[in-house]
Amino acid sequence: MTFYKSSQTLLKHTVRHWPANCQRTGSLALSHKLDPCRGLSTDGSAPRPRITGNSIEVFSHVYPRDDMTNVTAKILSKIGCQLHNRPHQPLWLIKERIKDHFYRSYIGRTGNPLFSVHDNLSPVVTVEQNFDSLLIPPDHPSRKKGDNYYLNRIHMLRAHTSAHQKELVRSGLDCFLLAGDVYRRDEIDSNHYPVFHQMEGVRLFSNHELFARVENGEELSLFESGGRRTPQKQETHTLEAVKLVEFDLKQALTRLVRHLFGEDLEIRWVDCYFPFTHPSFEMEVRFQGDWLEVLGCGVMEQELVCSAGAGNKMGWAFGLGLERLAMVLFGIPDIRLFWSEDERFLKQFRLSDIYQPITFQPLSKYPPLFNDISFWLPAEGYTENDFYDLVRNIGGDLVEKVTLVDEFTHPKTKRVSHCYRVTYRHMERTLTQEEVRIIHGAIEQAAEKELGAQGRY
Repeated sequence: MTFYKSSQTLLKHTVRHWPANCQRTGSLALSHKLDPCRGLSTDGSAPRPRITGNSIEVFSHVYPRDDMTNVTAKILSKIGCQLHNRPHQPLWLIKERIKDHFYRSYIGRTGNPLFSVHDNLSPVVTVEQNFDSLLIPPDHPSRKKGDNYYLNRIHMLRAHTSAHQKELVRSGLDCFLLAGDVYRRDEIDSNHYPVFHQMEGVRLFSNHELFARVENGEELSLFESGGRRTPQKQETHTLEAVKLVEFDLKQALTRLVRHLFGEDLEIRWVDCYFPFTHPSFEMEVRFQGDWLEVLGCGVMEQELVCSAGAGNKMGWAFGLGLERLAMVLFGIPDIRLFWSEDERFLKQFRLSDIYQPITFQPLSKYPPLFNDISFWLPAEGYTENDFYDLVRNIGGDLVEKVTLVDEFTHPKTKRVSHCYRVTYRHMERTLTQEEVRIIHGAIEQAAEKELGAQGRY
């Protein structure tokens, strides 16, 4: 997983793993104190996010509701948990290993780390930050209400940490790492959760910085006028500059993943497309016999860099998903486990050293329970993510998976019905069928009342 994902997923959703200036609930200058699952606050006293009849309150800011509002109380309850900042949590361990690698590998002239780290920015952003600042077109499918959590037409929960990229560059930063929780309406299975965590990096170069080690580098330039866009470069960039930036990017990321996975790791690069970089690449690694995509990256679109006030520089950016790396490196089989308070899970990651080897020891696998739900779809406006979100909101983490097992179109009326199989499994004990029937009944009633589903059969 990356801050980018695959090109297909990008076109379907957006930059799921890479891809806002609102009355900013947490701007760059604001330092927040972590109080697990309460929210970001300078004194730890901020009230829990909540929904009222006409508004949503997050970090003491009130956002009026409108026709785009679709964030749920269940999702709001996750804001402020910041698993990536909890010591001895697996996401924190991955983040700290990446930070440590960059701190050790990139030292400035004063002896301090070249990259700064930002892991405490508010997840409430503007639509402009989340999409427009990254050059994502107004009609791009990634903006759909069905794929995102909107507070209202102006504000949303960030779908990727890149929503902060422009503001950080505008603040004068040339090299930074950014980590945070991101939110996306999605399917339900062991690899998908509506809240996940990303980490990305950006590095900008001036003309002197990029060509300082090149013979006769003073004669070279980052930019050219009258150029044209090709698969290898943007219209404003010289080919020499692009090749050097691309080499620096791939070298930096090769060193990073070998630092995480081991020096003998086999790596390959795949060309792809993202709205905010060109050329763009995905890195795949050979892991346990298969090729696994671990991150996306590319040369930053110069329009984006210029809009952030750094038009005399060019640079690279990358993004990766922390859950994806943790599940692979530690052998964690289910993404819901990251939210577990079970001591048997947590104690496995209390290490004296962040590089101490870990192989996750599975908790007892409690048996699953299956229940089906079938209904006629509403005539219009229905998306599967609406149903998945409803199931999550009622069933919470007791729902392991939701699978569409049958689809039927009535030959005369042309009405469509779906049959879903809901898999329930508690992570810490055995569920009873009676417990599941109560939850499942609530899901059935809510599907009729909130989605307009009809006529279960």
